[in-house]
Amino acid sequence: MSPTPPTSPTVAGVTGPLFPARSYEHTPYVDTMNWIGGEWQGAASGATFAVDNPRHGATIGRCPDSGAEDVAAAVAAAKAAFPAWRATPIKERVQVLFRLKRIMEDNLEELSWLVSHENGKIFPEARAEVEKGIECIEYGIAVANMPGQTMDVSRGVSCQVSYEPLGVVAGIVPFNFPTMVPLWMMPQALVAGNCFVLKPSEKVPFGAFKLAHMLKAAGLPDGVFNVVNGGRATVEGICEHPDIKAIGFVGSTKIAKLVYERGAATGKRVLALGGAKNHLVLLPDADFDLATSNIPASAFGCAGQRCMAASTLIAVGDDCQRYIDRMVEVTRTIQLGKDMGPVIDQAAVERITRYIDQAEAMGAKILVDGRGKRGGESGTWFGPTILDHVTPEMPAGCEEIFGPTLSIIRAATLDEALHIENKNPYGNAAAIFTSDGGAARYATERFQAGMCGVNIGVPVPREPFSFAGWNQSGFGHGDMTGWDGYRFWTRARKVTTKWAKQSDQTWMG
Repeated sequence: MSPTPPTSPTVAGVTGPLFPARSYEHTPYVDTMNWIGGEWQGAASGATFAVDNPRHGATIGRCPDSGAEDVAAAVAAAKAAFPAWRATPIKERVQVLFRLKRIMEDNLEELSWLVSHENGKIFPEARAEVEKGIECIEYGIAVANMPGQTMDVSRGVSCQVSYEPLGVVAGIVPFNFPTMVPLWMMPQALVAGNCFVLKPSEKVPFGAFKLAHMLKAAGLPDGVFNVVNGGRATVEGICEHPDIKAIGFVGSTKIAKLVYERGAATGKRVLALGGAKNHLVLLPDADFDLATSNIPASAFGCAGQRCMAASTLIAVGDDCQRYIDRMVEVTRTIQLGKDMGPVIDQAAVERITRYIDQAEAMGAKILVDGRGKRGGESGTWFGPTILDHVTPEMPAGCEEIFGPTLSIIRAATLDEALHIENKNPYGNAAAIFTSDGGAARYATERFQAGMCGVNIGVPVPREPFSFAGWNQSGFGHGDMTGWDGYRFWTRARKVTTKWAKQSDQTWMG
């Protein structure tokens, strides 16, 4: 690979190769590289990954397969840039984000089509992802206007809290939201005065590629934001580097636990968000149209490849059958390629298939079968699938499938449904569909989940509320995004001040 040519086209001040696609037709792009200290670099080893478009199963570009040496180079660049960036007033730091927001808005179509091609999302979902990323930037900008914390704690004595940057910090992000998830982390971290090293998924590196170009155009000093592409060796390099002070991670529970353990073992602050098995509880008094449209949308949006997808429906009582019948009808109208995109790769197809085969062999009834369904002649497709009479002991009823599947578990009472939800080891999200406010409150107070909903299939909190799950869905301290996100990337400094002796001194005075 060669560095991105400086003569590439410029749009809205962004120098870099344009992604020309404005349709789903396969469109090759460029090879991306690591962005270190304001320069594009290949991996020290020279190794690369192919980046495939899941809709077509064809390569759109390549990215570096980096290791510890490349991580060290990025950290060195970030460490060198930190003193000046830390000394930059916060009102000047946020100006970079103001410009980044405008650049992303000006290039919304291109960014959205690029997400669609590298991830497989249908275009409206890709556009919604980019727009959500812009919202995250807006919150990062707002942090600069939050009032400080100062209080007179005794006669003549005041206390003040300030939030200081940690230094060099890092983010490790997944394939399912290549533009949005980095923006869960990066705005607050940069506004706080940190320097950032981003490790995108090797399956979808172009969101980070574009972020680097746009931040450069927005005036961010070289070295403050760096991108190191790669796989396991890159993650291990980040976890073990002594000059990285904090790590944000989003991915599977298995890897989240490993990142948390390895990062914490080297004294880092770590917030690792893991997998999910989100439960929706359906009561027979729920609004019929609301429930039967929201539940399939939750299960099958983004091909089920999101940690907030409703993968398990607990239907309470026999009167829920009419809801299930209608959801089957709704699901059968979903057109692959138009209403739902492919899954990320062939390994995902095979994994989802194993869960469905196993559930069927264990006695589950397949109401809608997505096995073998296609949205095109090539690509990695799996159709929306509904399984009924799943039990909590079946792998399809208790493990994260991360695909377009909805497992229906039957329960006689709300308490039984809550018992099933509580027993699951995850704790990302849970919601109830009901017209009974008392039942809704009863359930939300008892769900074992960090994000709860009432009559909403995807209970994602938006800024300033923060994002994170409980139990096996999250490891470390605090939440991602919002004010909690800002606090994660900082440490509090308390200053107690007295300027005059008081006649009525206390032990504090």
